[in-house]
Amino acid sequence: MQPSEHMRRLLVRTASGIAEFMRERLDPYGRRPVPGVRLLSRMRFKDKINFGITSVVLFFGILTAVLVSRVAVVTLLEENRDRGRSMAVNMAARAVDPLLGKDFLRLKNLVDEIERLSDYTMYAFILDKQGDVLVHTFKGGFPVELLAANAPSGNAVHIQLLDTGEKRIYDFAAPVLVGDWIFGTVRLGISQARVQAVQRRVLTTIVAVTAGVAAVAVLLGSVFAHNVASRINALRQSAEDVVRGNLDVQTGPRLYRNCWEIQSCGLTQCPAFGDDRRRCWYLAGTMCPSCSTDAYPDKLQSCRDCDVFVENMGDEIQSLAETFDVMALALKTHLEELQLAQADIERQRQLMKTILDVTPDLVSLQGTDLVYKAVNKAFCTYFHLNECDIVGHTDFELFDEDTADGNYHEDKQILLSGRHMSKQAQLTAGDQKRWFHVIKVPVYDGGEIIGLLLTARDITIIKQYQERLIHSQKMQDLGKLAGGVAHEINTPLGIILGYVQLLIEDAPEGSQVGQDLKIIEKQTKVCKKIVADLLGFSRHIESSMEPMDLNASIMEVVSLVRHIFLQERVRIDTDFDPTVTPIVGDRDKLRQVWMNLLNNAFDAIGADGHILVGTKMCSHRRRVVVTVADTGKGISQKDITRIFDPFFTTKPAGEGTGLGLAVSFGIISDHKGRISAISPAPLDYLGSDEDKTLTAPPGPGTVFIVELPLTKEGLPDEECPEVTEAIAAGGGEHSVGGSSWQK
Repeated sequence: MQPSEHMRRLLVRTASGIAEFMRERLDPYGRRPVPGVRLLSRMRFKDKINFGITSVVLFFGILTAVLVSRVAVVTLLEENRDRGRSMAVNMAARAVDPLLGKDFLRLKNLVDEIERLSDYTMYAFILDKQGDVLVHTFKGGFPVELLAANAPSGNAVHIQLLDTGEKRIYDFAAPVLVGDWIFGTVRLGISQARVQAVQRRVLTTIVAVTAGVAAVAVLLGSVFAHNVASRINALRQSAEDVVRGNLDVQTGPRLYRNCWEIQSCGLTQCPAFGDDRRRCWYLAGTMCPSCSTDAYPDKLQSCRDCDVFVENMGDEIQSLAETFDVMALALKTHLEELQLAQADIERQRQLMKTILDVTPDLVSLQGTDLVYKAVNKAFCTYFHLNECDIVGHTDFELFDEDTADGNYHEDKQILLSGRHMSKQAQLTAGDQKRWFHVIKVPVYDGGEIIGLLLTARDITIIKQYQERLIHSQKMQDLGKLAGGVAHEINTPLGIILGYVQLLIEDAPEGSQVGQDLKIIEKQTKVCKKIVADLLGFSRHIESSMEPMDLNASIMEVVSLVRHIFLQERVRIDTDFDPTVTPIVGDRDKLRQVWMNLLNNAFDAIGADGHILVGTKMCSHRRRVVVTVADTGKGISQKDITRIFDPFFTTKPAGEGTGLGLAVSFGIISDHKGRISAISPAPLDYLGSDEDKTLTAPPGPGTVFIVELPLTKEGLPDEECPEVTEAIAAGGGEHSVGGSSWQK
């Protein structure tokens, strides 16, 4: 087989093997890598570069070795054939004379000489024209089969490749010519061992050179791969830091010289001045005359001819790293701005929530589907619900069906018409009913209604003030009427009383007529008292204001009634504050107030009880507080709000006119003070148990609190702590000046 054919087949098999290897590693569609390729894809970039460089060097080294060895072998074979042909032709020419002269010694010397010319000459022998061997160089006998292995073809040298199993030999057969006559044949055998040795040396040299080149390539490739891989790893590490939230990364290399050092500009106000992390071509607003006003990346086009860019620019990886740093820094700046904006929005939200939560008005926001989106604290508190129970629900899920249905149609009308609504409504939460001024307005966004805002202000107090004003007007009219009536009947009552007293004087002692006249006299006096109270209630009598000792005024009245009350086992105790300063007041009118309060306390007890009268300076030192507490039956919750109304009394018919507290209220008001009532009375106002000698257990009791100012300006705006504590300690309701508040 010829060497060229062998090499061609070797190359074909190699190419076929590579193609088969790739087909085995890819699926039929050539897209999905199998485990071998996946292993390659998972290799580190540095290893991939080394693997690629080594593979390329080895591939081309082997290819070079194969091709060069093939060329060398072919060349050597051709040279060997040409040399053998020359030797055979030369040997045939020299063998002519000995062959013609039958000089076998010269022929023997000739073949021996030819054999000694080269170590690779295996044999030489000469045949006569009949084909008989004349001389040869074989030591152990001539191999007969060699005669038929080759024969000359005409006058040309014939070359035949012989394979002995151990070596391959080129056999040259050259005719011995005399003119055109052939007198014999010269046979010469030259071994291919020389060619194979040369081929081995060539292959060894190529392999050594290839290995050296591969080693150098791997070394240089490792250096290059390490440089590239380290920069890529830096990018990867920076990317991981960014993913973890660390945006303060530096991937690109530090500049050896910055732009202000290169340009020597001294523009300290330039955004790039002092910034050694970012390249100036990434920054907008730089102040160099040659800089573009555009932002990156448009600005980069004008920077390519700049000395700063030329000196500091790098390869694509450096550009990528620098761009990554700028991106991270821009992202950090953007995130910081977002965080500041978010914090500001959160502060605004908290501020708005605080404002909405502290406002006593009920505030809610509903969407166009009438689902609650937000409510304030007052809204939740009034309806006894949590915010999470309201937000995301409709009125039908929160209130009764009638209320929800009414709200639904009302809200839909507002959303459809786009007009606001204002009304007064009584809202109910459990057993609590209060009046609210309700305002509903549509909420717009870009000219489109997106929701409904409700605000409801509690106007229950205003309603009560209105009712009190109306009631006060009625009382004023009633007072005028009562005054007129009392004035008209006062004179006839005086005449009746005068004549009755005259008739009593004329009537016999102990007669029935005398007794009847005394009854008429008694009842007439009752009527006179009622008329006097009416006149006192209806007339504004000028008070005689002068400094007075409050404790002495109260003690004077207590001394008058104490003996009478003790007859029914009702004891009066006093607890006067010695630090009480004199006040300015009408002594007679205030005595009337104390007398009314003590009489009411006595009537409430009936028998076997205790009355405690006390005075105390307010801690603000701007008023004095007078308390009259009893252990009587108390005042019911339904009546305590009316006790200061004229003609209202809880006493049985014929035992009270209902004007005592009304007159007392008027007197205290004239003194710019205030009178209050609490029932049941706090225990602190009933005295200690050791001081009570009662034959029957006390009732819930009532305490009346009178506040009188120490200055002409009247009571101060702040509440008296002692009165506030008494109201907090009392049970049920309390009444202040004829108005009531539910506790």
